[in-house]
Amino acid sequence: MPAFNPDKWIEQLKDCQHLQESEMRILCERVRAILIEESNIQPVSSPVTICGDIHGQFWDLLELLRKGGDVPGTSYIFMGDFVDRGHYSLETVSLLLAMKARYPDKVILLRGNHESRQITQVYGFYDECQQKYGSATVWKACCSVFDYLNLAAIIDGTVLCVHGGLSPDIRTLDQIRLLSRAQEIPHEGAFCDLMWSDPDEVDTWAVSPRGAGWLFGAGVAREFNHVNDLSLIARAHQLVQEGYKYMFDETLVTVWSAPNYCYRCGNLASIMTVKDNGEREFKVYGPAEENTKDKGMATRKMNTANVQYFV
Repeated sequence: MPAFNPDKWIEQLKDCQHLQESEMRILCERVRAILIEESNIQPVSSPVTICGDIHGQFWDLLELLRKGGDVPGTSYIFMGDFVDRGHYSLETVSLLLAMKARYPDKVILLRGNHESRQITQVYGFYDECQQKYGSATVWKACCSVFDYLNLAAIIDGTVLCVHGGLSPDIRTLDQIRLLSRAQEIPHEGAFCDLMWSDPDEVDTWAVSPRGAGWLFGAGVAREFNHVNDLSLIARAHQLVQEGYKYMFDETLVTVWSAPNYCYRCGNLASIMTVKDNGEREFKVYGPAEENTKDKGMATRKMNTANVQYFV
């Protein structure tokens, strides 16, 4: 049985070299034990940097860390969707888990709708684990961690971070705190909505074209912020061409951290830092140079070419 050695693993993973199956089992067990002690809504103090979807774009995760600063010098909240679609879901989620294991208070990992057994079997992560390990053992270990990821984080009591959005079944933060999170993401209800919902120009609530979650309007967001003494909802889940997008008189922001999404969308990415004086700073960036130098990527075809964007 290999020793728990997160510093060595982080160094190895930054070279895009995945860990052995036995090491991944140890890493997943350690992170799961850390997450079990954390809250559905994990409290965080500023300064902290908020990140959106990564989707297996490993070289762009390294670019993000270059732009934002390495851990532990910078604290991070990653708002879910670490895996699927990109070529390096395994290395991406492994590096995030290793950073969480090494610096548990500096790295907060929220669940996204892709941190799910059902979704990862369709959009790439399951197949990638099978290809790189010859079995589903590591995929299963990662999914057991996904079940314990935080549903949300709250910065200085005023900025709520969540992957998707709001729910008609949730009026207060305490209702999120009472949810049972140690499970596969349900197909409907409050937990599902936090992972799947989107802000939109609708009056209150509308059916989502994604087939899960809801569309919610400005009035819903403002009311939620008022009831819960929030200044901002920060979320990910939607591609934004310019990297980030404020909505509803800056009561909500979408942060997207996968540049040139799926290696073809041409979009920018961003990260948002909440400073200790409450100021917000965005860093916007394009795809990492390593993407063009990676010969393996050039010969690999996207296995999601025929998959709808909305999921």
